[in-house]
Amino acid sequence: MNACATRPIPSWWKRTGFTSNFPSHSELRSESAGDMKYKAVIFDCDGVLVDSETLGNRVLAEMITDIGFPLSPEQAVQQFKGGKLADCLAVVEDQMDAKLPADFATQVRAQMAKVFEKELQAIQGVREALEAIPVTKCVASNGPEEKMALTLKITDLSRYFDGRIYSAYTVGVWKPEPDLYLYAADQMGVHPNECVVIEDSKLGVQAAVAAGIPVLGYADHSSPVELESFGAKTFRSMYELPALLGLQSSFS
Repeated sequence: MNACATRPIPSWWKRTGFTSNFPSHSELRSESAGDMKYKAVIFDCDGVLVDSETLGNRVLAEMITDIGFPLSPEQAVQQFKGGKLADCLAVVEDQMDAKLPADFATQVRAQMAKVFEKELQAIQGVREALEAIPVTKCVASNGPEEKMALTLKITDLSRYFDGRIYSAYTVGVWKPEPDLYLYAADQMGVHPNECVVIEDSKLGVQAAVAAGIPVLGYADHSSPVELESFGAKTFRSMYELPALLGLQSSFS
């Protein structure tokens, strides 16, 4: 769908000087990320910067199993990767045909935070990639800003973004809609076609494509075929990212 051309214009977009409406795909040029014509790089957080998808979905699966609805971590990743927690829990309720406790989401987030403090690691090679990328960088995620701040602090990645951490909870619209990525571009002062997005989920790839932003799909723990089917150019290792951005050869 051409969501950018048909959705109502939010107030934050009206403040930009780029155009009077969301950019449509016809307004944006299609460029390869390999020639590094971009002024900014937008990173998803979970599964791209920090290895939290597996940990978070393990916690979710364990807690759902504990209340009598067996769910494996692998099933949780397959169903919920990249999704908004409230939407994930709504799916669980539908599958259970029962309501979860009212404070279940709060319990899940608290338990995730405990597990992250003990076990969370940065994605292998991402620190080296961030060091090599000289242009403006930001994080844009479906997760709450507090969660991103915690995971980036634990992994010592916060310093690469100078506070440019953008949450769908701030925008009020979640991936796969394009709004978060358009908001991130606006906040960095660049046009959407001057950015490139780094994603690992189909929801994120869909959001970037709908925003008219080129997207590289990190497929170390994802299906490259699935990400490519939604419009991403895929890669398997963060050590490859600088070369994909046209900066230098891949790290050995």
